Order: sequence, then structure tokens, then C-alpha cells
Amino acid sequence: MIPFIRHSETLYLENKGATELKQLFSIDLQDYKDTYKVFRRPSARAIIFKDNKIALVYSKKEKYFKFPGGGIHDDEDKREALIREVREEVGMVVIPESIREYGSVLRRQKSGVEEDTIFEQENFYYFCDVEEGMVEQNLDDYESEAEFVLRIVDIDEAIRANDIYHSDDSFNEIMIKRELRVLRIIKLVGKVDI
Repeated sequence: MIPFIRHSETLYLENKGATELKQLFSIDLQDYKDTYKVFRRPSARAIIFKDNKIALVYSKKEKYFKFPGGGIHDDEDKREALIREVREEVGMVVIPESIREYGSVLRRQKSGVEEDTIFEQENFYYFCDVEEGMVEQNLDDYESEAEFVLRIVDIDEAIRANDIYHSDDSFNEIMIKRELRVLRIIKLVGKVDI
């Protein structure tokens, strides 16, 4: 099934002098009933450039690239989650004052875990810089099983890998198609510094 995707033409919305995080596009499989309860799992994702290459998580097992990042805990804000997730997944240390908003992607689909539930994930993407030194990865079981490693690659290499990626797991498939689309937008629009 091809996901229903909406795309915003502008990346940022000016509102009373402040820049507001703008939705880049949304993915809605519409494979659920409106009466289902909604499980929300917002996430923060990092866009890190080093020497004109992009730092990404690479799954050696699944052969895909994704932006470093993950779920936002109840006791943290988006930026705190971004810093923690980048450190855990790739061992990079984000410089907090370098964090710049880019855009978000909303994903909605029937949950594969809980019956009569919609899985809704707002993915917040941020440009950021990192310190030169690295720390040890701290992967969870899923990330270890997927064999997550840091790769700093040309953006076209990541686009090619994700473009041919296929999985029977619809959650992975949609996640990687989302990351592919964001990579393509970044390549098309270029790096945007706010």
C-alpha cells in the first residue's frame, strides 16, 4: 500500500516574529478506524553535517540509513531527547547551542503492537553540530540487533541505499521511506541555517 503523503511547500512559518517548526510532509496509511485510540510517540532526529557529508545511523543487518534520534521521554523536551538519542545511537556529543529547527514529519498508521490503536509519531528534525570527541554507544536491544553504527557518508549514498531498501515489516518500511524523503528534501533545498 502506498502511504498518503502531504507535502508543505515552505519549510518555515513566520508567526509574530518567531520561527515555528513547520511540517515538511505527513504519512498517513489510513489503515485504521477513527474510533481507535491514539498512541503518540514523538521523536527528535539530528541532521549533522561534517565536511560536506552527513552523519547517519547505518543498520549493518538491514542495510538502511536513518537520522540519529528517537523517542522523547515524558520528562524531557525535544532538545534534551535529541542530545540523549544522538549520544546513545552514534556516540556523538551534540553542542546544545548549535541546535537549529528544520521541520517535522507526522506519521499515522495502525499500530502493529496494540489492537484498535493508531500509532502517531511526530518526528522533529534539527540541524546541529557535534563536539570532536566521541563517547561509547549505548544501544537498546532493538538497535543492537539491527547492528546500528555511525556512518559519515555522501548524502547520495544514503539516498541510494534507502531507495532500494525493502522490508516485510511495514513499520521499518515506512520509517526508511520517511528518512529517504527527508534526505531528498535536504539535498534539494540544501542546508538551512536559522
